[in-house]
Amino acid sequence: MNMGDKIIKLRKEKGWSQQQLAKMVGTSGAIIGRYERGEMAPSVEVAKKIADAFNATLDYLVDDTKQAEIKDKTMLNRIAEIEQLDQEDKVTIVRVIDSLLRDAKAKKTYAMQA
Repeated sequence: MNMGDKIIKLRKEKGWSQQQLAKMVGTSGAIIGRYERGEMAPSVEVAKKIADAFNATLDYLVDDTKQAEIKDKTMLNRIAEIEQLDQEDKVTIVRVIDSLLRDAKAKKTYAMQA
């Protein structure tokens, strides 16, 4: 997914118009439209403002290789905090997360069958 597609996706998830996003980043709705259509690319400074408006990482916004899958800054910060822990604590946290994910997936599966 290219940057324009990501901006569209994130903007629609928030329910924002191009003009609303433009106001947050200090540009015009027409320029946001050009970014979304891939007609032009924002400067690094503007791309950072766009990412910040969505509480996303700049890596997520600009990387089209699927290397930057985590778009939520809060989640990325949590991962960084976990990385700082000793190995035993990391293993414990991962086990807890794995069990919660398994339960959430099972709940979703059973809800779909009902």
